[in-house]
Amino acid sequence: MKVTPTTGAESREQTPVIRPGRAVAFSIADQGVAALTNIAVVIFAARQSSAGAFAEFAVVYAVFAVLLGACTAYVGQSLVLRGGAGRDPAELARDCRSAALFALAAAGAAGALLAVPSYALSAPAPAALGLVLPIVLTQDTLRYAFSVLHLPHLALAADVLRLAVAVPALALLPAGPGAGTLVLAWGLSALPALGLAGWLLYRATADAAGPPDPAALLRRGHLGQRFLVEFGVGNASSQLAIIGLGAFANPLAVGALRGASTVFGPLNVLYNAATGFGPPLLGRQPGGKARPAALAGGALAAVAVVWALVLSVLPDSWGRQLLGDTWQAASALIPATGTQYAAMALGTCGLLALRVLSPRATLPIQLVFSLVSVVALLTGYALGGILGAAWGLAVGSAAKAAAAWTRVAFEVRVSEAAATGRDTAPGPGAGAEPDGRPAG
Repeated sequence: MKVTPTTGAESREQTPVIRPGRAVAFSIADQGVAALTNIAVVIFAARQSSAGAFAEFAVVYAVFAVLLGACTAYVGQSLVLRGGAGRDPAELARDCRSAALFALAAAGAAGALLAVPSYALSAPAPAALGLVLPIVLTQDTLRYAFSVLHLPHLALAADVLRLAVAVPALALLPAGPGAGTLVLAWGLSALPALGLAGWLLYRATADAAGPPDPAALLRRGHLGQRFLVEFGVGNASSQLAIIGLGAFANPLAVGALRGASTVFGPLNVLYNAATGFGPPLLGRQPGGKARPAALAGGALAAVAVVWALVLSVLPDSWGRQLLGDTWQAASALIPATGTQYAAMALGTCGLLALRVLSPRATLPIQLVFSLVSVVALLTGYALGGILGAAWGLAVGSAAKAAAAWTRVAFEVRVSEAAATGRDTAPGPGAGAEPDGRPAG
């Protein structure tokens, strides 16, 4: 029997394709597992260590959050946009391999820059982060590669393995570990997930169109450069302010803020789902876009308020089971953090509406009001210590939400005025007699 060889593209077409509904379900589940891992890591780190050690861990974890966001913006988001309809699957497979290798190399370089001086300065926690940075950043980047390849179930498998390894790795640490030990245990626990994800990606991209080209991500015009700027002005500024607060003022403040935000972690799953799936859903709405976004924002804000009320009446013994010694400081911040999350819900949905109505309007709001959040955070800390800092973050989030919805209202008025103008504008023959002469 004669066997006809298949091309790479043909072999990809023969791969079982997940239906869109199942793909969305797998993507949401993967986001949930990833968020649950982050929550579990912080909870077990707080339970196993003293308030001081956890505060040091929280500062390092904030540094990781900034680096992760930068890597996601530069590599992950740009990779997702390159994976639109009509792309050659073989070229897309090569892009995924290139992104993975670039993330590994960039994380390795950043890790070395962090680890070497930290070790020389006898700072074990930042040095440990530098050592594990290539593992955790590359493993997260592979999640975006699977998303682009329409294989979210593979990302879910790797993230489930990471959760299954990370929790025991931290739970089995002896009581009172140092921050460096916590960071090492957390980072190394991602190694099995990285190995599994790397093997799955290698198999899924066997038909890549040529060798990977990581240097392509450094060329001028790479989409990640714009996304990195947006991340820097939109999210990184407040994280860097918190890091500065821990490094130069009070590390315990960072631990308390991290502990308070961790118990609100389940809401991040909802916000991430809204950010990921909100724009296409709004875009398909036949009528106005602002009303559905406002309803979604109100619903998420109500959930945040209810969750804050639940946490406020949580017995101290239960809270200590969650966060150990950090619970005492974190519990005092729950009203402020709950207010912040309610404002974040409204702001997130306001920015989603703007992305559909006027995509260019989001960057100025992110730029201006992220700086407002930083000023509010530092002013609040200067006036009221840790509690003041938490209320400062709430004020900053509320200001950004107000600005987003003010701009949404403006865009809606402009759209309605344009539509009214089109409806009332005279037609080609308006005001003229049938023979073309002016009426009257």
